[in-house]
Amino acid sequence: MKRIRTRLKKSDKVKVIAGKDKGKEGNVISFVPEKDRVIVEGVNVIKKHVKASETTKGGIVEKEAPIHISNVMLVCPHCNKPTRIGVKFLESGEKVRYCKKCGETI
Repeated sequence: MKRIRTRLKKSDKVKVIAGKDKGKEGNVISFVPEKDRVIVEGVNVIKKHVKASETTKGGIVEKEAPIHISNVMLVCPHCNKPTRIGVKFLESGEKVRYCKKCGETI
């Protein structure tokens, strides 16, 4: 299985472009790299039945489930639109991400 190389990072604001939560926005909480998935805040919320233990209370817990990385797109903080991400090097040699729509660095 081929891995998808992503340019997303934790706490990036993303928009869901496919699936049952299409159109929702949220911040990236974490990655599941071996399955090419991300967990986005407030997106793909499921109900999980949890058994009580000594430290936690049992019941039905709502939590975010992973969503495939190809179904999310970064929202540019400058133009506030979903965009692809490019990478370029500055004169100082620093590697930065940039918005393919407006050209601003992210």
